[in-house]
Amino acid sequence: MEALLVNHGLTALFLLSFLAATLLPLGSEWLLATLLLNGSDPATAVATATAGNTLGACSTYWIGLLGGPWLITRALRIDDKVRLRAEGLYRRYGSWSLLFSWLPVIGDPLCLVGGLLGASFGRFALLVLAGKLARYAGLALLVLNTSHSLN
Repeated sequence: MEALLVNHGLTALFLLSFLAATLLPLGSEWLLATLLLNGSDPATAVATATAGNTLGACSTYWIGLLGGPWLITRALRIDDKVRLRAEGLYRRYGSWSLLFSWLPVIGDPLCLVGGLLGASFGRFALLVLAGKLARYAGLALLVLNTSHSLN
């Protein structure tokens, strides 16, 4: 499986990055690092991973937005009082938390909550893009600097 993903380069990186930003327990960092160590253009690889991961986060946002009433009342069983309080807190502080959508375990639920609570899509997309770009760029710098210092 690993060889299949590496052999398909940027296409595989985009797809894996997209899927990793959904609620599926996947990671795309290893493939970005592998491609960089095999000579892929860093700017193109980072842009590809960022685009895939951001679009995957957007799909999670839309699931929350479109499935909101059902998810809130049926799946999560949140009453109106709790929902209104959560909406107020999210509007006040929560949208900035989307900068951390790249973090393992909490990042994907943050995107879902953004949709559930009806965060502005423009603000959502900008904050998620910034966080994910910073993560992939930082990883690329780390990989490239480490590989150069080992040589």
